[in-house]
Order: sequence, then structure tokens, then C-alpha cells
Amino acid sequence: MKSTAKIEKESYEKMKKDYGYKNAMAAPRLVKVSVSSGIGSLIKKDKNKGEFVSGRLSKITGQRPVARAAKKAIATFKTREGDTLGYLVTMRGQRMHSFVDKLLNIALPRTKDFRGISRDSVDAVGNLTIGIKENNIFPETSEEELKDVFGFAVTLVSTAKNKKEALEFFELLGVPFKKPEAKKAK
Repeated sequence: MKSTAKIEKESYEKMKKDYGYKNAMAAPRLVKVSVSSGIGSLIKKDKNKGEFVSGRLSKITGQRPVARAAKKAIATFKTREGDTLGYLVTMRGQRMHSFVDKLLNIALPRTKDFRGISRDSVDAVGNLTIGIKENNIFPETSEEELKDVFGFAVTLVSTAKNKKEALEFFELLGVPFKKPEAKKAK
């Protein structure tokens, strides 16, 4: 099993004839990985949930999350300016590559009824966003109580110029996309 850092370097060789890259710096590569979790409704029920989510995200990512505060008060949602609404972790470099390896090779295969990631998860500018419903698919948190399960989003930010280029790059990285369905003939 190769690491994503090595695969990223080899992707230039595999993609250069299709896209006409002149050098390796023109090929897509990962820039950063963002992990974010919203706690807006959880915090209303239990004040300690924020610390719990923060602790779990730091175990999963190996980095302390930053609290994201409300920018303005909205009475309908019962939020005040400055209330913590979620947590965010941004990883780069070696920590990013080790997290992506863990996500693709350990966590996603442990997901219940996993059939692949939708190709629509890649946006037009080449970023892949994966929604994870349960934090306990990661080995660091699997032994914890099941009542304290929360979801979060993982965004892989790449330098790909368009969706087609990004899809091919993420496939080379080993992202398990759903197989395209064959069109049925009438």
C-alpha cells in the first residue's frame, strides 16, 4: 500500500499525456484537508458537547480544532454573536497525507453499508467533500460509547483546474468512487 504522497508524485506521469502537462508542478496535488463539524443544535441540549466534539476531532486528526463562532445574532436560530457553532481543523503537509491515508484505507472501509463516494461530491474547481455520519469509524474513537456519535465533513482541496481532472486525480489517489451505472436499454 503506497502513501498518498508517493501516489501524488506518480500521478504526473500517468496524467501528463492526457492533459499535456509540461512539468510536475502543473499536475494536480493536494493543498490541504479541512475537517469541520457543526454543533449548533447539540450545544443547546448539553453545554459539554462542544468540549466533547473538540476532543474527538483532535483525537481523529491529531491537531487541536479551532472554534468557529457566530458572526451575528439570529433570533430564529436562538444564536448570539460569538456563540460557538462548530469546530474546524485544517491540515497540510505530512499530517494531511497521513490523515488521507487513514481515511481512505481504514475509516471508509469500516463505514456501515459503504458503496463508494458519489462523483457529484467533486465540485467544479476540483475539491472533494465527503460527509461522514459517524465519528466512530476512525480507530481512535471506535471504543467510545455509541450515544455520543456525531458527524463531520472532510474536504480535500486540490490544485485541479476542473472536475474531470480532479476526478482522475482522486481516482489515482485511491478514493473509492461509486461505479458508474450502465444505461438500461429499452
